[in-house]
Amino acid sequence: MRRRSDERGLREKSAAELWPPLRRFVEIEAGIGRWATRGGKARRFLYEFARFGIKQAWACLFGGIMVFLVLATRLFYPAHAQLPRYDFLFLAALGVQAALILLRFESLKEAGVIFLFHVVGTVMELFKTAQGSWVYPEAAFFRIGGVPLFTGFMYACVGSYMMRAWALFDFRFTHHPPLWQVGALAAAIYVNFFAHHYVPDARLLLFAASGALFWRTTIYYRIHHSWRTMPLLLAAFLASCFIWIAENVATYSHVWLYPDQIAAWKPVGLAKLGSWFLLQIVSYALVALACKPQPPDDAPILESRARHDDRLTYRSRVSG
Repeated sequence: MRRRSDERGLREKSAAELWPPLRRFVEIEAGIGRWATRGGKARRFLYEFARFGIKQAWACLFGGIMVFLVLATRLFYPAHAQLPRYDFLFLAALGVQAALILLRFESLKEAGVIFLFHVVGTVMELFKTAQGSWVYPEAAFFRIGGVPLFTGFMYACVGSYMMRAWALFDFRFTHHPPLWQVGALAAAIYVNFFAHHYVPDARLLLFAASGALFWRTTIYYRIHHSWRTMPLLLAAFLASCFIWIAENVATYSHVWLYPDQIAAWKPVGLAKLGSWFLLQIVSYALVALACKPQPPDDAPILESRARHDDRLTYRSRVSG
């Protein structure tokens, strides 16, 4: 969510300006950006690389907090505490989510999509744990069947990241398939997560369908004052790799365990990357239905440059 700024005449506030602790740094960052763009290719590359990393970290805020809580409670949470560890994670996640909304890190629209991730994830969790696909080895008061309620927030991390990244990088797309086709593919993938326990697994067909649907789709994303591009399928695969790493942290922390990890922990197999890739397609469909993909245009670039120039003007006026 962005708002107009009356004080500085900016056409639109950036995400950083909506949070007071970061607002004071926007003029300084504009000065660094001007210094970088006036330098050679190496300076511009390093600036954009750093800016890209900061934006990604900002988009991962909720997910990063959850991974930190998972690992920290594994290492430091009292084994015999009256409040079970899973319940602490649930209450902590509720508090973090509420704080993000109150501090305007997330809009109500984003919160609505994230809630949908909770529902989709929890339904699958209930089925998968009943089938013995994985287990939650610790006790919990806040649970449905064998599923602690904090698990919905693990799926919400993915939704939060996608919604925030979409806004921070001003996503645009070329050769994007119709949303009804994206929704139909996501529905087929979701059904297969359940159906493959009873009928032959259609995973290979779903991989092929994903490739056929998105092989020409390119994401345009804005790091600074120009568009960069990446194939959507590559973006989904890279995101799957990071989720797989987070999953290894979670299973190492005994948040959940696969059957072959119960006796002794070992890394999650690479085959799980395929499951996470397909789940990324489902996640993307939920976010795309809310955000409505648009083709690339000059508006975000012009807006970014206008904000940049206005910040430098404001900084010069204040310092002078």
